[in-house]
Amino acid sequence: MIETPDGFALHTGWFDRAAQHALALEILNRIARSPLYQPSMPRTGKPLSVTMTNLGPLGWMTDKQGGYRYQSRHPVTDEPWPDIPEILLALWEAVSGWPEPPQACLVNWYGPDARMGLHVDADEDAKTAPVVSVSLGNSARFRLGGPTRKGSTRSLRLNSGDVVVLGGESRRFHHGVDRIYAGSSTLLPPDWRPGRLNLTLRRVN
Repeated sequence: MIETPDGFALHTGWFDRAAQHALALEILNRIARSPLYQPSMPRTGKPLSVTMTNLGPLGWMTDKQGGYRYQSRHPVTDEPWPDIPEILLALWEAVSGWPEPPQACLVNWYGPDARMGLHVDADEDAKTAPVVSVSLGNSARFRLGGPTRKGSTRSLRLNSGDVVVLGGESRRFHHGVDRIYAGSSTLLPPDWRPGRLNLTLRRVN
């Protein structure tokens, strides 16, 4: 485990193999009901390299028409988002230190060539509530910066079953994903193995 005074924590191997498998099945079952879709940048409409869906009462969205936002229904099916699995609600209670449950679980699928540039999660009203994320499948090189985009950064390898908490000052730190380590995990079914699932729990209001 890595903890820093600014509120960042990396819980390596929080979920063992059996728990990862059970969680992955729950997520894939929900994706079958709430399929992955292609988000895009607000101003340019350029597609992100990840595909995504959401779980919980609210889901994070981005597209050229509406920009960054949360909404209660899937943009393609117009159905409510599926529920957040109990195992993730228990994780939030164990590591977040926040008295209220998460309202959104963003599910990002990273293919082998997907990346996520440095950014800050800033679309929530509950700006002091932590962000808790879970890695499933192939490992990723995670980059953590500071409150300004031009500050120094450090890289960490996130493996399947690892949990990251951005709390305290680190809640406003820039972070992103530089690369996916293809072939580093056999957790997911064969047609999902080229990439990685990242689950991000957030309190919105």
